[in-house]
Amino acid sequence: MPESAITLARVSKVPEVTLLFWILKIAATTLGETAGDAVSMSLGLGYLIGTVIFATAFAIAVAIQIRAARFHPFLYWFTIIATTTVGTTLADFADRSLGIGYAGGSALLLGLLAGSLLVWHRMLGTIAVTSVATPRAEMFYWVTIMFSQTLGTALGDWTADSAGLGYTGAMLIFGTLLALLAALYFWTRVSRTLLFWSAFVLTRPLGAVVGDFLDKPVESGGLALSRFAASGALLALIIVCLVVFRQRPATATH
Repeated sequence: MPESAITLARVSKVPEVTLLFWILKIAATTLGETAGDAVSMSLGLGYLIGTVIFATAFAIAVAIQIRAARFHPFLYWFTIIATTTVGTTLADFADRSLGIGYAGGSALLLGLLAGSLLVWHRMLGTIAVTSVATPRAEMFYWVTIMFSQTLGTALGDWTADSAGLGYTGAMLIFGTLLALLAALYFWTRVSRTLLFWSAFVLTRPLGAVVGDFLDKPVESGGLALSRFAASGALLALIIVCLVVFRQRPATATH
């Protein structure tokens, strides 16, 4: 089989970046927050055990995703959800159990994310999503996503709690930043790769604060909804979107 055909087959496992993609991403990151808290806090398993559980699910999902011959929407988004849940418990473990704090945790994770992108670019020459065409590139892709999800959790908690902006204030900030990125996408020639990864990172803290807003106590500024009920509703939304709307694979670039 020609190399270009192999590339197209592998890239087909990555979805096209459309409005549906971003809706699903925000829903998945919000689900990651509520589901991660449900396991670590509501079930009382703690952040470390929760991280082990979700990290195992993430590793298995990535292995299956890489071995898959073509794009499977449900498999792809299951893997994304796995990164958001492990990101939630891992960030909480670093920030709270290890005592690093939100600022320290955010700085550490920002460094890991930047390092992942830098090594990826140096090794393969590009970090564009449409270039994810080999198992090696896919591994960089998923490791980078996992770091971005964990960073987003720490950023969301830092903004809402330490900065004292609360959940609604944090939602407004991250929503505004995402709107700015959308404006740059439509009305400027700023690098699409830079805009994609910036938006990918920022949707995570938005999902984190939305998730906290849904399940945190009323006296803390939340709605005090059940974490399990909120997670179930978000999961149902994702499934309905995947069933009703056809998600196409990304087009390869060579």
